[in-house]
Amino acid sequence: MKPLEAVMSETTHTGISPVVRNAVDYEQRWFFGGGVHTWALSAEETGGAFFLVDDVDLEQGKTTPLHIHPAVETMYVVAGAIRVHMDGAVHELSAGGVSMAPAGVPHAFLVTSPRARLLTLHTPGSCEAFYRAASEPCEGSTREVDFGRVVAAGASTGGMIVVGPPPFST
Repeated sequence: MKPLEAVMSETTHTGISPVVRNAVDYEQRWFFGGGVHTWALSAEETGGAFFLVDDVDLEQGKTTPLHIHPAVETMYVVAGAIRVHMDGAVHELSAGGVSMAPAGVPHAFLVTSPRARLLTLHTPGSCEAFYRAASEPCEGSTREVDFGRVVAAGASTGGMIVVGPPPFST
């Protein structure tokens, strides 16, 4: 077994600084599509490899239009339940469930439980500009849903393209 110093000298340093933080230190933003995003890791912090958002306190009925991203979007259901429309098929996910939408695959979701919490990973982190443009800091936010601003943010950044209305009957 090699000493730690020898292993470290053989490891290529990527130039990315380590990040260690607690949830209380996350940046919180109101997403104009509904819900609070807590930013665990930004694309800048990961060298553009990904960004990680904790979508907390999503209310029943919160939905997205049918849309695509130029990056992979993975959603892990931490709590609650959602209905996912993925590439033409509908799936029910509860706590512990996961969905992965490859880049360019049409998808949408609907919160079906009274509350839901999702952990969302985008790889690479190229869609972060969209989520920032479609949100504002929670402090001072009116917390109003405004899909027009979401669509405009997608159009201006290229991070999300709406391809249809929400595909769910409520």
